[in-house]
Amino acid sequence: MSSSLRPGPSRWRRAASIVLAAGWSHPETATPPSRPPPAEGFRLLLLQRSPHQGFMRGAHVFPGGVLDAADQSADWLGLFAPHHGPPRFGLSPAPFSGTAFPSLPDTDDHKADNTGTLPEDVAFRICAVREAFEEAGVLLLRPRTSPPGPTPGPGLALEPPRGLAAWRARVRRDPRHFLRLCAHLDCTPDIWALHNWSSWLTPFLPGTTRRFDTAFFLCCLREPPPVYPDLAEVVGYQWSSPSEATESFLSKEIWLPPPQFYEVRRLANFASLSDLHKFCLGRALEGLERWLPIILLTADGMVHLLPGDELYLEDSDFLENLMSTEKKTEEIMKEGKQFHRIVTYNRHLYDIHVTVQSKYKHVYPKNSVVRKSHL
Repeated sequence: MSSSLRPGPSRWRRAASIVLAAGWSHPETATPPSRPPPAEGFRLLLLQRSPHQGFMRGAHVFPGGVLDAADQSADWLGLFAPHHGPPRFGLSPAPFSGTAFPSLPDTDDHKADNTGTLPEDVAFRICAVREAFEEAGVLLLRPRTSPPGPTPGPGLALEPPRGLAAWRARVRRDPRHFLRLCAHLDCTPDIWALHNWSSWLTPFLPGTTRRFDTAFFLCCLREPPPVYPDLAEVVGYQWSSPSEATESFLSKEIWLPPPQFYEVRRLANFASLSDLHKFCLGRALEGLERWLPIILLTADGMVHLLPGDELYLEDSDFLENLMSTEKKTEEIMKEGKQFHRIVTYNRHLYDIHVTVQSKYKHVYPKNSVVRKSHL
């Protein structure tokens, strides 16, 4: 196998994304007879990015975006006070990072306030909540007088405020207005409803100019809130169970980038929203992995190698490198035994192969091999 080095290092930006999982009991949302009922009792919010966006154009993704200086501002301390404050704002102890590789160069984003009083994982949660409001009009807030800590069951999103469009326009123009909106509603971002889920780094691909270090959080809601796409970054949305999202992807109704496909398949492990919520609470103190997929180009496809795979190399050169081989994907698969990889045949055809054990009480997807009818 060989590698190809890209000239010049990438610039990294830190970001946060939120996986919204909602219970579903409305009779009008019954599954059409043409499709079998989903195995899971919850739906995920998938937003369709505008085809004019420079990154993942047209993709269906979870709400999220880049960390802003306003998300890290010490001005939030006054809003959280007097009931919540440093060092942990009522959050569980910060999970330790279970990943030493890779060590990234300086990120190309705003640094935290010099006061150091707002923990980074609080800032990332604020970012995720703000982005859900900007992109989807969903407000994950909690009254300031509420006790800290996660609720015993799935929560509810706040009703959209009067003047939603005007507030959202202000926040999009200047993220500092999100704090002002929260103060206006006498609420704080519901940081306690966001559970650590995963962390992904954008892999290197030729021509890639935007790369992100993204924290994924999971939030369970009793019922799906109204969604109002901003019609700028986001032009549509859908609530889909993991099995429904998978089928929509394979039938080319939607496109899921590999990390989103992986997370959708990971969430297929859970039979109900209650099971998913209990799982999140049960691993709150566990470690968190951060993954840099390494791209292996084969003679007829592409393989996203993930940590634990026998071909994965913890080498900083692969921050800016591809691996390549003249062998076909089928040959590569026959030669190996220890897999943690996403095999991509084309834009709408992925396989997930996992034979390694998950870490830190998390779950990995089950092997997901497409039917030949999709080839």
